[in-house]
Parts: sequence; C-alpha cells; structure tokens
Amino acid sequence: MQETSSTQRPGKVWFVGAGPGAPDLITVRGSRLLAEAGAILYTGSLVAETVLQWASPDCEIADSKSMDHAQVTAWLLDRAQRHDTVVRLQTGDPTLYGVLAELARPLDAAGVAVGIVPGVSSAMASAAAAGECLTLPEITQTVIFTRLSERTQMPERESLVSLAAHGCTLCIFLSIERIEAVVENLITAGWTSEAPVVVVHKATWPNEELVLRGTLSDIAARCREAQVDRQALILVSPALGARAQNDYKPSKLYDAAFPRRFRPAREPG
Repeated sequence: MQETSSTQRPGKVWFVGAGPGAPDLITVRGSRLLAEAGAILYTGSLVAETVLQWASPDCEIADSKSMDHAQVTAWLLDRAQRHDTVVRLQTGDPTLYGVLAELARPLDAAGVAVGIVPGVSSAMASAAAAGECLTLPEITQTVIFTRLSERTQMPERESLVSLAAHGCTLCIFLSIERIEAVVENLITAGWTSEAPVVVVHKATWPNEELVLRGTLSDIAARCREAQVDRQALILVSPALGARAQNDYKPSKLYDAAFPRRFRPAREPG
C-alpha cells in the first residue's frame, strides 16, 4: 500500500462488489484490492462488516451510510489524491442497482482512473441458499432482475405486471417492504395464488440468513410473521421446487443420444 505524492497522478478508484454478505464470497481480486487499498469507503447499511477483514490494519476505512452523493464523490476524489488504490465497496455486484455511473462520472471528469470488480449478486446467493435453480430445461430459460416502482420510477415498459406476464423466473429486488403489491402485480399478470415463492433475507450473512417459503396466497403473511421487511430478495419461478419433482424433461446437456463436441451420440440401452 503506497500513498501518492502531490506531483504524482491520482490513484485509481475501484468499485468492488462485496458479494451478498459472507466474507469469503467476495472475489479473490476483490479481497486482494482490499488488502492493497489505502482507503476504503463501504456501504455500511448493506455491506457486512466482516468483509472488511481483508483490509490492511492501517487502511483508512469510512462508512458512507450517512453520506449524500456529493459527500461520497468528494471523499473518493480526495483519497485518490492520497493513495494509489482506493476502494468503493458495494453490496452484491456494483453494476446492479449500485448507481455506478453517477459515482464514476465525477471521477472520470477529474481524470481519476476507475476500475470495476464484479461481485456475487444476492439473486444467485438467494437461489443457492434456498437450494433452487433459476432455470429449468423447457420450463424457463429466462431470468429477469427487476423491482417495484417506488422512489426510483420504473420505465412504463418495465412494469412488474408486464415483466411477470412472461411467466419466467423473476428475481425481485428492493421490494420486500411492499410484498403485498408484489403479490397483487403477479396475480394481475396471470400467476396463480398457489404459485410458489421464496423470500431470502440476508442471503449468506452468518447467523442472519433466513429462507421463507410460501405461495402468493400466504407469502406476505409469512414475511410479516418473520418480521422480514428489508434486505430480502423475492424469487418467483416455475422452476422452484424442481428437485422434488420427477416429471420435468431432462436436459440435453448429459443426454447420451445428444451429440456434443467431446462426446459422440450413442444409442440408449
């Protein structure tokens, strides 16, 4: 870890995905950058502090939960003048619901180099926590990441009703506080009241992860009973529960009669 001098070019600011919560689910590259960083600004309201275990003992660490946009960018710009490596540590993946463009724009304008390190999204972590698949051969091959329209308005063409009408897998972010509205939108889109739903609260967070299962008819009540009203992902998919069923068509991936580049077809039996 080195500090920059006033005559040197500014350091580089890295937007690093912290992953969903568990400290060992950050990428190897992300943990290396945390160890090299002279300064780290993390989203304290969303990122588990255990991820900071990878930081150097003499690293300057600050929490941005009480900062506004101008304060965050000012902090990053200032530390980039002092250190070779500065990390903005964000929950999940920084390119997804992370206002990356807004934060990077002032850095670009100031001539500060920017790097991006992807992270494990809570969508994948939630599916793993629940032991579910997001896709299933000939049932659903499409996954939609979306949210309800609220303070951040959704484009009209991306209403939850219109997206849910496809009948594919939905990973619904930032909407658990309005779970009743999610249910209403899905029913309007044609999903039955008995469609399975999985809600995962704080996926992979040590001692805090909670998986709730239900249907559209009862998932809101289950969430209220468990007091889950933030930091939760909603999974709705025709693929839910596939492991317990045997009536789905098998994938061609391992079908002996289906030729592949390294495996010729062979007759069954």
